[in-house]
Amino acid sequence: MAIVVEELLNERETPVEEVMARHFVPAYRQRTDGAWAEWPAIAQNLARIRTIVRLVKIELLDELVDGYAYADRHVLTIEMNDGTRQTRESYVFGSLAPDGRFEVIEEVTLVDPAHSPRLMVRPDSDK
Repeated sequence: MAIVVEELLNERETPVEEVMARHFVPAYRQRTDGAWAEWPAIAQNLARIRTIVRLVKIELLDELVDGYAYADRHVLTIEMNDGTRQTRESYVFGSLAPDGRFEVIEEVTLVDPAHSPRLMVRPDSDK
C-alpha cells in the first residue's frame, strides 16, 4: 500500500489513470467511510487531490497479505499546498486479483475534526 499511495499522490508527472492501471484492475471499486466509488470517480478525486497537496508521506503500521486477502493500517501525513498539515489513520481491507492488483478496497479513515475538509469526494457531495 505504501508504494500505491506514494505513486498515486506524489508521482505527479505520470497521469493518475496510468498509475491506477499499475495497481488496480479495471473493475476496481473502493468504499471509503461507507461511500462506494468506482474507477472514474476515484481517478477524478485523485487528480483533484494532486492539485491541493504538496506531499504525502505514508507510515505503514501493519500489513497482512493472505492469498488474495489484504489488510493494513497506515498513517498519512499530508502537507497541503497552503502549508497546513493533516494526519489521517486508515484501516484498509481489500481483495487482490491473481495478477496482484487490487480489485476492491474498503477503508475507514480517522481524521481529527479540527482539520480542513475531507479529501475524499462523497457520492452525495456537490463538490
